[in-house]
Amino acid sequence: QVRLVESGGGLVQAGESLRLSCVASGVLFGATNMRWYRQAPGNQRELVALITRSGSTNYGDSVKGRFTISRDNAKSTVYLQMSSLKPEDTAVYYCNFDSVSARYWGQGTQVTVSS
Repeated sequence: QVRLVESGGGLVQAGESLRLSCVASGVLFGATNMRWYRQAPGNQRELVALITRSGSTNYGDSVKGRFTISRDNAKSTVYLQMSSLKPEDTAVYYCNFDSVSARYWGQGTQVTVSS
């Protein structure tokens, strides 16, 4: 059974940092591209960052230069290091991977950035 569990969210002030973690189980983690998405109230879910199984990364325009995605295959964990946080980064953050037949999501972790 596939399971994704995010952690690390919280309330911070603008300019501060947070690191999110997502632990995967029930999946061959090292062979999987992993993504972080976020969804703010009233908005569509948007892609924040992607890391391929080979370690290549890609970022949404709004977070480039501030966020860093990484992975530890030995721990089946993907991370999102968020720096210089802004109030507009406030959202629920979800990790994700797609198999050939389904999309898998964690329960999400809330990030709130106060001004």
